[in-house]
Amino acid sequence: MKQSAKKSAKVTPVGGVSTPITAWHRREGADVLRECESPASGLFNPEAARRLTVNGPNQLKETKRIRAFQIFLRQFESLIIWILIFAGVASGLMGEAMDAFAILAIVVLNAVIGFYQEYSAEKSVATLRKMTAPQARVRRDGRIELIAATDVVVGDILALEAGDMVAADARLLDAHSLRCVESALTGEAAAVSKNPAVLPKLNTPLGDRANMVFVRTNVAAGEGHAVVVATAMRTELGHITGMITEAAAEEETPLQGKLDSFGRVLLWATLGIVALLFGLGLMRGTPTGELFLTSISLAVAAVPEGLPAVVTVALSLGVLRMARRHALIRKLAAVETLGSTSVICTDKTGTLTIGDMTARVLYVAGQHYDVTGDGYGPKGEVQLAGKPIDASHLIPLHELASILVGCNFSHIVEKDGVWKIIGDPTEGALLVAGIKAGRDQDRMNRDWPKQAEFPFDSDRKRGSIVRRAADGHSRVFVNGAPGPLLALCAQIYTGTGIRPLTAQDRAQLLAKTSSMATHALRVLGSAYRDLDVGSTNEHADTVERDLVFVGLTGMYDPPRPEAKTSIAACQAAGIRVVMITGDHPETAQAIAREIGLAAPTDLTVAGVDLDALSDDELRHRVPIIAVYARVTAEHKLRIVRALKSNGAVVAMTGDGINDAPAIKGADIGIAMGRTGAEVTKQAADMILTDDNFATILAAVEEGRGVYANIRKTLQYLLAGSTGELLFMATCVIIGMPTPLLPIHLLWINLVTDGFPALCLAADPIDSDVMKRPPRPRTERITNPRFIRTMIFTGVLTAGVTFAVYALALKTGTIAEARTSAFTVLVFAELLRSFGARSATKPLWRIAPFLNRHLLSVVALSFALQVWSQHNATLGRFLKTTPLSFADCFTLLALGAIPLVALEVAKVVRRMKRSGVSRFYLR
Repeated sequence: MKQSAKKSAKVTPVGGVSTPITAWHRREGADVLRECESPASGLFNPEAARRLTVNGPNQLKETKRIRAFQIFLRQFESLIIWILIFAGVASGLMGEAMDAFAILAIVVLNAVIGFYQEYSAEKSVATLRKMTAPQARVRRDGRIELIAATDVVVGDILALEAGDMVAADARLLDAHSLRCVESALTGEAAAVSKNPAVLPKLNTPLGDRANMVFVRTNVAAGEGHAVVVATAMRTELGHITGMITEAAAEEETPLQGKLDSFGRVLLWATLGIVALLFGLGLMRGTPTGELFLTSISLAVAAVPEGLPAVVTVALSLGVLRMARRHALIRKLAAVETLGSTSVICTDKTGTLTIGDMTARVLYVAGQHYDVTGDGYGPKGEVQLAGKPIDASHLIPLHELASILVGCNFSHIVEKDGVWKIIGDPTEGALLVAGIKAGRDQDRMNRDWPKQAEFPFDSDRKRGSIVRRAADGHSRVFVNGAPGPLLALCAQIYTGTGIRPLTAQDRAQLLAKTSSMATHALRVLGSAYRDLDVGSTNEHADTVERDLVFVGLTGMYDPPRPEAKTSIAACQAAGIRVVMITGDHPETAQAIAREIGLAAPTDLTVAGVDLDALSDDELRHRVPIIAVYARVTAEHKLRIVRALKSNGAVVAMTGDGINDAPAIKGADIGIAMGRTGAEVTKQAADMILTDDNFATILAAVEEGRGVYANIRKTLQYLLAGSTGELLFMATCVIIGMPTPLLPIHLLWINLVTDGFPALCLAADPIDSDVMKRPPRPRTERITNPRFIRTMIFTGVLTAGVTFAVYALALKTGTIAEARTSAFTVLVFAELLRSFGARSATKPLWRIAPFLNRHLLSVVALSFALQVWSQHNATLGRFLKTTPLSFADCFTLLALGAIPLVALEVAKVVRRMKRSGVSRFYLR
């Protein structure tokens, strides 16, 4: 058949399954072949080469690499950083080289710390090209050829068999016991049976498109042929990749927004005060040089130079603590964002569940047995009523186990201490159950060698293996769906032997199957038949009849042991948990209720129902939906955006490729480190190294603690700056000499305030931080209470310092007065750092030795301050005059006044809130 180049040019722009115009699953295979202009014998190589030239290679667009220089520049995006840079440059222009150097050094140090943290965690996201199968078997020129997956084009016919990774999205032409594992795309752990039958429904969910195979999925069993309908960015994976790019628009984190807002207020307030006082000085005839020096001093006093370093260090320490709790942070700001999380959208498979199919129930000879242990490891046992079984139960269990192990196309292997399944996950669960029930796969293969095998088929809904015993007779072992399997059975195995299968037996077994299914168990039946010597075993139909029904096996992907506790802890912390999964609604709802995520009245919505909702309708309904099932990557991203539009701070977790767009679009994206797809990890802000939902809760706790530390440190710094500014402004307004020089203010802000502030940022997390509700996204970091406390503290500090300065001016020189004011201000700030550890708890209720670094820093700062009064070199650097030890002690006592007043205010507030009697009882 000659292939027209003119006509075939129309083929590749057809968009594939990810394009809503074309629904390949609704068309007959022969029609798809005609539309793709591909003969049954496959494309001719010249035509395939032409299509490859026209449409390009079958590979995904590489994600843009983030360069190191870009990460470094990102550290200068904060407005506060630019205020500091301006202050440093202005100091240099005024000849204050030391001041300029100190300010600019802190800016550079902050940038270096932030760059190191982000660059060390940032990995190249150019891994998408690796996600295409390296090779593919295609039919060309009438024969099967092995080609590079990048050379696959629309119209190629793929030859699929067990172990293959699918190279492109394709429509099945034929399939023989074909099953594919599509968990990376759909999140469903079990292998999906495939067949070429037409699916007439237009909006068939991705996970239900049984006549399609998709790139990056794996063939678990069987074989088949499929015509390629989409390659590269037109595949489902390419569609998801495009959504990742769309969702990747950078949004500032809650902390970034709050700090930038604060920076703008600080900038205009500082400029306004400096301009007002500068104008007042000009009216009084003050020399311009002195006015500039005073203005620089005021600017230095107003700006908390240590704040950027404090924020960076607090976030960095949070990163280190989270790493110890199995959470790797890829962006510093993500630490604080976690603390403000109000909704966690979580995938089911591998996050809330262990991610491995596990047999939970065996039913044989009328007896119900429980199977312990999770995953594919052989650790576990069969129990009866919660107790180990005795010898009387071994015979029927061994009978069932022989079928579970004997009719199995999978095997388990141990790698690096982890048991994994080679083959179909469902068969893996049956195999492990058979091993726990007393049978050994190697011995079965040795004592009962295979004669014939008929893999699981979606039409037959069963699979079977014929084995030969040592005495020469053969037996067929069959596992399959209980209903169809019972129809082929004539007898039933009981504890006392084999007897005919009655209608009542069938009804009871089907009722048992339904009962197990209501608990989210996938149920398979097991049967066997002894074959006549010399009978033919060439066809399944000839051996899968007149069977002896033995028992049922119920299996599912069980919840993680800690999932229920973690969900309850999230709810206690005011965090709503929502399940978003590609699994079936019944299974998702059963798991959600088992772990306490959903109440009986909560809604479960399927992906097809979401398609019928507009974005606005979805936004109004998300508050009452607890479980989203059978959803695609696009649905997940819509859900995240709807939640965010309602003001929620959303964390999205997942491990599959289909989770990546929503992870990128969420406020905080969380990927699984062990089972997560590489592209999903690269889209995430945080990676869980233990794939444990409980780790998310620990990370939220750390995030809340980091924010609390940043907030109290900010209040400590701003209260100090407010006191300095009030003191300086008061002196300038009433015409007193400039009380503090820029070097004094810089020493206070960077050393006396800065180092204690760093210790406050590293304060241990408050024990009741998870008992508070999440902060609203709109909450300002400087709320009215924050501002009242800041002003009250500033007034106290400025009042004490002004009194000391005014008195010293009357009794001594201006240099001595500046030294006294400088010293009392330093003492007041250092002492106040102890009370700043809590905004509500009095000083005596805060364990002092939990923050030994603060004790050490305050002691060292006290020593330096006193030493500066008695060391000529340090005195010249700080421009201070000597003070006696008696004077230092007096100034220390005066400097304690703000701390005492603030602690009294805490006591009064607690008494008003709790009542006097209750307060003293505590």
